Amino acid sequence: MDFWSGFIVVTIVHLLAAASPGPDFALVIRQALRHGRKAAIWTSLGISLGLSIHLLYSTAGLAAVVVHSAQGMILIKLLGGGYLLFLGIKGLCAKPAAAEALASEPGEIRGTGFRHLLTGFFCNVLNPKAPIYFLALFTVILSPDMPPGILAVYGVWIMFLQMAWFTLLSVLLANPRLRHSLLKRGHWIDRVFGATMLALGIRVLKSSP
Repeated sequence: MDFWSGFIVVTIVHLLAAASPGPDFALVIRQALRHGRKAAIWTSLGISLGLSIHLLYSTAGLAAVVVHSAQGMILIKLLGGGYLLFLGIKGLCAKPAAAEALASEPGEIRGTGFRHLLTGFFCNVLNPKAPIYFLALFTVILSPDMPPGILAVYGVWIMFLQMAWFTLLSVLLANPRLRHSLLKRGHWIDRVFGATMLALGIRVLKSSP
């Protein structure tokens, strides 16, 4: 497959993967509604940076080793499932927004940007489905044998696509009217998010390695 054919396929495949419901998708929605546009964009940046870890070990050929290693998958399963449980419990404990939060501008960050970035980063890095996805990507489209420069271009493009999609989602969901309306019910959204994360975490921990 030549460069541009691979480029188009990677673009389509990764946009579909980014848009599919999952922990990253749910987290960005929750951040945009609960904390505003800037917090959601910081979270999106963290998610995008998390992809670099998956790209690095896939380039080194470790994705295949991890996926076919019972011990490796068990470790990833425990870490990823445990983090999803943590997010789930945190969401279930959400309380109704205070009056000052409802009155705040959607662009204001509650908490530091770096904290939101780390939340997104670890949500992506500890996603137990990521090694399988990147193994498939490197098996069908890419290859560790490709020139480093070509792999770097593909990698940066994948991270850009992830950032662009979630930034768009952040901006749309942080619309002042929509956000104010949804924020009134924000604690219920957080609790649904928490229940979803708990369900995903339990499913991950119960799945076969």
